[in-house]
Amino acid sequence: MTATAALLPEPVLQLQGVGLTYPGPPSVTALHPGDLTVHQGDYLAVVGPSGAGKSTFLNIVGLLDTPSTGRHLLDGVDVATLSDARRTALRGTRIGFVFQAFHLLPHRTVLENVELSMLYQRIARRVRRERAAEVISRVGLAHRASALPTRLSGGERQRVAIARALAAEPSLLLCDEPTGNLDSTTTSSILDLFDGLHRDGMTIMVITHDEQVARRARRTVTIRDGHLTETEPERQL
Repeated sequence: MTATAALLPEPVLQLQGVGLTYPGPPSVTALHPGDLTVHQGDYLAVVGPSGAGKSTFLNIVGLLDTPSTGRHLLDGVDVATLSDARRTALRGTRIGFVFQAFHLLPHRTVLENVELSMLYQRIARRVRRERAAEVISRVGLAHRASALPTRLSGGERQRVAIARALAAEPSLLLCDEPTGNLDSTTTSSILDLFDGLHRDGMTIMVITHDEQVARRARRTVTIRDGHLTETEPERQL
């Protein structure tokens, strides 16, 4: 091992020749075989036009779909070797999902929404509540912990969704158009939050159409016609 390799953080995600082709006839290739390594502390944006293969890529990375070719490792675990139950458990503990539509339970408080995300992890109730309160404070919503989502702004609801994703202490924060329902000012505040999480060591991958979002990332991956390529991001001044 070279000195340079020894200094690199451990990989969180490794895709080696990973692709997905739906059988026919005729067969349809949604994602051509490609490679990608995401190290601890990386911050990636995944961009590309509609229909390019971003959703397929998201589903593979998020363990929602199984690739038809290649090798997929998450925290060093070869996903192909796992049963459905173990794959579900790995997804629930190692990946924190943030979606455009928030997906909060409207009749549960902010604290309860975040706490419920840990319900199936065999974590004691007291620990769940303490951890939920901690991540709610981390996203700047301690003063709204007892509020219902229906009483929150869009930006606040997305912060709750981020807190929920962080509660399980995942290896990867996987965000699908996380600012798609937000105005530009609120988008900027959410991106500031991502910047802070990244500085604290969180590994973040954001699938987005928004150039403002992509410019905040440290790496940019483009998907076009099912082909995965890494490009230099445009930095905000």
